[in-house]
Amino acid sequence: MDTEMETLIPIINRLQEVFLTVGAEIIELPQIVVVGSQSSGKSSVLESLVGRDFLPRGSGIVTRRPLVLQLVNVPPLEERHKQENGIKSEEWGTFLHCKNQIFTDFNEIRKEIEEETERSTNNKGISPEPIYLKIYSPNVLSLTLVDLPGITKVPVGDQPEDIETQVQEMILSYISNPNSLILCVSPANSDLATSDALKLAREVDPDGRRTLLVVSKLDLMDAGTDALEVLLGRVIPVRLGIIGVVNRSQHDLNTQKSLTDSGKDEQAFLQRHYPSLASRCGSRYLARTLSRLLMHHIRDCLPELKTRVTVLTAQYQTRLNSYGQPVEDHSATLLQIVTKFATDYCSTIEGTARYIQTSELCGGARICYIFHETFGRTLQSIDPLGGLAELDILTAIRNATGPRPALFVPEVCFELLVKKQIKRLEEPSLRCVELVHEELQRIIQHCSAYSTQELLRFPKLHDSIVEVVTSLLRKRLPITNDMVHNLVAIELAYINTKHPDFTDAAQVSASVNSQQAEAGDAGKRWKNEKMPSEEKGPVPGFGSPTKAVNLLDTAVPVSRKLSAREQRDCEVIQRLIKCYFLIVRKSIQDSVPKTVMHFLVNFVKEHLQSELVGQLYKQPLLQELLTESQETAQQRTEVAQMLEALKKASNIISEIRETHLW
Repeated sequence: MDTEMETLIPIINRLQEVFLTVGAEIIELPQIVVVGSQSSGKSSVLESLVGRDFLPRGSGIVTRRPLVLQLVNVPPLEERHKQENGIKSEEWGTFLHCKNQIFTDFNEIRKEIEEETERSTNNKGISPEPIYLKIYSPNVLSLTLVDLPGITKVPVGDQPEDIETQVQEMILSYISNPNSLILCVSPANSDLATSDALKLAREVDPDGRRTLLVVSKLDLMDAGTDALEVLLGRVIPVRLGIIGVVNRSQHDLNTQKSLTDSGKDEQAFLQRHYPSLASRCGSRYLARTLSRLLMHHIRDCLPELKTRVTVLTAQYQTRLNSYGQPVEDHSATLLQIVTKFATDYCSTIEGTARYIQTSELCGGARICYIFHETFGRTLQSIDPLGGLAELDILTAIRNATGPRPALFVPEVCFELLVKKQIKRLEEPSLRCVELVHEELQRIIQHCSAYSTQELLRFPKLHDSIVEVVTSLLRKRLPITNDMVHNLVAIELAYINTKHPDFTDAAQVSASVNSQQAEAGDAGKRWKNEKMPSEEKGPVPGFGSPTKAVNLLDTAVPVSRKLSAREQRDCEVIQRLIKCYFLIVRKSIQDSVPKTVMHFLVNFVKEHLQSELVGQLYKQPLLQELLTESQETAQQRTEVAQMLEALKKASNIISEIRETHLW
């Protein structure tokens, strides 16, 4: 069990390296994040864990980039001498940004940290880009720690005014990871109630379940005081524990006192001042505690981590498939995409597309709605006698008879008036064609967005396909309009009064006469009842389109009542017009959708693929049309790299024997 547990931290280190190669942290790996105020002793604590001086020191913010520190326990040099690893040093370090370069001098490690920090930061500012350092030593316990910039309040020198906010946001971005352990460093000679590190930790870990407190500088407390109550957790309870340490003083640093001697002095100080807690304090105990906590935390996180890697692998595999493979056969690829687009376009019209919208009508369903709802209702709303007043009818009758009084209702008058009404059907018919044309245009965008994801890889091919289909629709529109115009013209060309559904004029006249007789005395009715024309206003003269001429010196009456015969003739014409108009409207309502389907919709469906192939399948165009967008190529590369990293991570996790861990 212990042996298996000891392999967990190296496993996490390997996972961290895998995901670093793709430049993204999509997996929240278990790690220890070190948080503390400026000059709280963070650097001394970390160096005591390593046992060597390697961190930059100075005034102000020295740590200005996150330092991801991986400690790897290795066998002593004598044991490794038999192995052919080529490293003849007891301890050494490597940086991720320095490929294949080994640092055996820890002063060089400190110098490289300083130089790498300066390369990405300006004017003493901070940068979120981490530095990755791995230290191999037989004197360390395997650990993964992240050292963050110290919390500061006041900008110093050329530091930005919002340096405090920047540091806090950086710290929160690391400790918000639910799989991280928070190592708060707070000096013993300050009030823990005002500790900035603990305050930030409480924001993301209010219960303190993943927070460990290190009380540094125990030897610098005021005379007569001690940190016993703090170390026992009676001041501020911390779930993972509170450990006190003694840091090296500035004098120790100046005299280059070794960490080994400092460790002995630390134990002596603890035995003198905190004998009951000496075994649970100090840098050595801190290292063992951190290693134990991290191993158990990794064990608890691994099941969820394994699930997360599996889910992400499937998601990135799907994304990679959506980008398709790089083009090898340009001819076959173009034919495949064109055929797919034409098929999806026709399927959208027929209602068999894979991607069916639920928010609005689309494709063939909308065309059907245009035919039977929009167009049909519009025709039904047209009044057969709309815009045709009795005055117009009576005027047409008089004009059709010339100078002779009419004995019968003239047929020419009927044809003249009914053609005027039939002409009103042309505008809604042409508007129906326009609406269907607009929907066929919308289907292009629908197919581009939903049905042909492969097409989005090639912007030029996409634009060319849209242009070809639009051009085809544009060519068919005037042809369809002409045919619809001809439908109305055909009806106007011959008024078929012998149509089976048309009522004979004699029958209409007899019916009107019968109704007038049944109404009683016609003269009394005209005298007592108000005519519709009178309600609308006075009728000048007899209804002549020209201005009445006064032939006498006496005044001419501006209006008069219609006679019974005039009323009868007007009603006969109205009934005949209405009857014939309804016949023509029914015919137009049936023939216009058929015309639109034949000359526009079905023609486009039948000729779309051949038009696309004829316009686009040309050797000089293939290379240009199938040029991927730079964004797509870059995304495919990034997704492929991430997928490869996830597969490596899955293999690494699968090396752990689950029966030994959970």
